[in-house]
Amino acid sequence: MVGAGVTGCACALRLAERGVRVRLHDARTVAGGASGRNGGFALRGAAMPYDEAVAQLGREQARRLMALTEAGLERLEGLAGNAFRRLGSLRLAADAAEFAALGAEHEALVADGFVAEWLERLPDALARLYCGAILHPGDGAIQPARWVRRLAGLAAAAGATVIEQSPVDVDVAARAADAVVVATDGFTSTALPELAELVRPTRGQVLVTGPLPQLRYGRPHYARRGFDYWQQLPDGRLVLGGRRDASFEEEWTAVEETTQAVQGPLEHLARDLAGAPVEITHRWAGIWGTTPDLLPLAGRVPGRERTWVAAGYSGHGNVLGLVCGSLVADAVAGDEVPDLALFDPERFV
Repeated sequence: MVGAGVTGCACALRLAERGVRVRLHDARTVAGGASGRNGGFALRGAAMPYDEAVAQLGREQARRLMALTEAGLERLEGLAGNAFRRLGSLRLAADAAEFAALGAEHEALVADGFVAEWLERLPDALARLYCGAILHPGDGAIQPARWVRRLAGLAAAAGATVIEQSPVDVDVAARAADAVVVATDGFTSTALPELAELVRPTRGQVLVTGPLPQLRYGRPHYARRGFDYWQQLPDGRLVLGGRRDASFEEEWTAVEETTQAVQGPLEHLARDLAGAPVEITHRWAGIWGTTPDLLPLAGRVPGRERTWVAAGYSGHGNVLGLVCGSLVADAVAGDEVPDLALFDPERFV
């Protein structure tokens, strides 16, 4: 296993539980990449809205994808302990066009039997900025680094060997091991250069405020098609991310550093959400992998008999990483795994 984020840890745990000998390597530390450097959203679905998934994949496949992530959320809740809070999430509309798009998504969700609530009347703190929302009641919030470290601990307890500060040459490893799983998401092109055009490194920037005097946002919020997202922690602090559209070209990068071009707009969003000037206490950046169709790659790497990949979550890896890591583990262990067809890397060949 290469990469000790949520995917690698989930894959190592499943394999170890099945009695497979596993070594999990990370060039840095467990949760040292985007799995520990994100805004802490645990959401069903993929990066594309559900109605767009129906149009792109067909209704049966879109429903299967949504069902897989709902089951992933259930499993996450069982594994994560106090790193997970099931609060629901809001997808918000910032203008009339997004309002109409969210309405179409809500109709598609309900038509296919998924629980979702359409909200036109928003709390005052949100009504100043947004004009409608979908409530996804099963979603939640995680403390990402705590969650991934817990998952790594469970994998180790099941028998996996976890090795930090241990870079791996995939070609060398594939000659020595029965199978190698590359789970490096935004850094996939480093391990597998032939996938560089399919898993594009994408920077997400985050900031954290000091505690607000009251709880204004009791669940994760996601707006402007993902270009704004935030949650308020139990201690009152806001964790905000997004505003990547303020500097699109510069954010297609694997450089893990914050920039004023994005942090400035994030500060503005923080003030709007707080309704007053706020103290900024922390800033960070993480790198995820974006694919052309916004779906992960999960399966055997084309042209490589012993090498598998699970990466490219397009910013939605907290649940999909758990799902894909587990599916790939079952395939490596010898099972037929029909659900991997959704994510087959061969679709781009």
